[in-house]
Amino acid sequence: MATHWYDSLLFWLTALPAVGALAVIPFNDRFAKWIALAFSVAGLVMGAVLWCQFDSSSSAMQFVYSVPWINPFGIKFAMGIDGLALPLVVLTKLAMPVAVLASWAEERRTRAFMTCYLILDAAMTGTFLATDLFLFYVFWEVMLIPMLLIIGVWGSKDRVYAAVKFFLFTFAGSILMLAAVFWLFSAYGQQFGGYTGDIASFLKVAYPAAPVLFGLTVQDLVFLGFTIAFAVKVPLFPLHTWLPDAHVQAPTGGSILLAAVMLKMGTYGLLRFAIPLCPASFAKFAPALAWISVIGILYGAWVAYQQTDMKKLVAYSSVSHMGFIVLGICSMTDAGLTGAMLQMVNHGLSTGALFCLVGMLYERRHSRELSDFGGLAKVMPFYSIFLVFVSASSMAVPGLNGFVGEFLVLFGSFQWNRIIGSVAVLGVIFGALYMLVMLRAVLFGPVTHPENQGLKDVSRRDVAALAPLCVLIVLLGVAPKPFLSKFEKSLSTYWSTAMGGDRALPKAATKTSATQKSEGVNPT
Repeated sequence: MATHWYDSLLFWLTALPAVGALAVIPFNDRFAKWIALAFSVAGLVMGAVLWCQFDSSSSAMQFVYSVPWINPFGIKFAMGIDGLALPLVVLTKLAMPVAVLASWAEERRTRAFMTCYLILDAAMTGTFLATDLFLFYVFWEVMLIPMLLIIGVWGSKDRVYAAVKFFLFTFAGSILMLAAVFWLFSAYGQQFGGYTGDIASFLKVAYPAAPVLFGLTVQDLVFLGFTIAFAVKVPLFPLHTWLPDAHVQAPTGGSILLAAVMLKMGTYGLLRFAIPLCPASFAKFAPALAWISVIGILYGAWVAYQQTDMKKLVAYSSVSHMGFIVLGICSMTDAGLTGAMLQMVNHGLSTGALFCLVGMLYERRHSRELSDFGGLAKVMPFYSIFLVFVSASSMAVPGLNGFVGEFLVLFGSFQWNRIIGSVAVLGVIFGALYMLVMLRAVLFGPVTHPENQGLKDVSRRDVAALAPLCVLIVLLGVAPKPFLSKFEKSLSTYWSTAMGGDRALPKAATKTSATQKSEGVNPT
């Protein structure tokens, strides 16, 4: 029984959008938008309360909510939050009203559209909060269904192809993760005083060391099952091909949620599950995973530079930026991990705002081709200010959020492996290149198309969607310390626990302090 008002906060944070999905159904399309907006704003308020009440000096799970669910197997509806999940939960709650406002012009089956948004909100929130392995998997799979419908029903011309490709890629990865979950549960689930799905219990697993398949140990196979599933969601090269199609075909709100929140499920899963459950295997595979991330950084940036479609350009930029996050995790340094956590939020803010801006232009012009624009700075001055500002954030201009995160990631990468860090830094240069090409083509020069002469500048609804993102872009760039303090304790304690003890072999993937000192590098 709850003894404090906040004991059920996490449950209601997840359940409220599901209640909103039911509330939308009886009303007409016009009221459906307002109801969805009201519930998403209410979720944002609850997220703000959670942020203020969170104790940043503690690394333990907070606001724990747990009730029996599948009793014969010890599976519970268990939720909790620490510094790893807190920024992503709040980001989810911020992205929802932005997505609803960005989809305000949608007139097709609006009630069903808003219902899908709210169900997606509930599933994404539950995925970040679940502390039971089976509950996490349930939320992970439920999340696919509303996004599949959002792309396949309300998307553009090739929406069915993009939706099916999205589902097949992500579901195939999920099957591998399910196999790993079943193996863990069947092999070790009863070793902890009865069956359990509690994630913390599985951190105590001692895997057999003998190779079982192609020189891979059991821990290696479990690690690969989780990591491939999360790599598809990130997405890492070469498992990224579903993302540009999904982004280009999805409606604006769907692209915002996909970029701002859903891609972070992959990097969050690496931190929460793959690494702590299989630390020795992570240490073994970290260099290969880092090089794959670097390839994704450069490949995504270079392909973005080749694009003529604004939305596809931003989509490929996500492939590049998400590579930085995985690289920071693989560095296994304090700076790299802190930068990776910060970049998860930074990417959500800047890329979510970019998709919002591309959608606004598409509403007015019904085109995303760079060749159809030019000179919009004269026609839409306030829109141009927003686009330049958000693009500067994406380019990691000092004083904005992207600079802090990318600097920490690259600094941590240099501490770990100077060759990898040196190659990865090229991604920053290429990132500036494709964004500047887009800005020049869209905003500057003469107005060459008569259709652009009468385009309307941003509306109050547009400003309401963009303003909170822009404010946070500045705050995280100028004063990131209050934000960093929310997860530093949890990240430090979590990482030392995950990589410590006899289960981990971090020396296989990182240098010892003595080696670093001999090379003139200060170990973190």
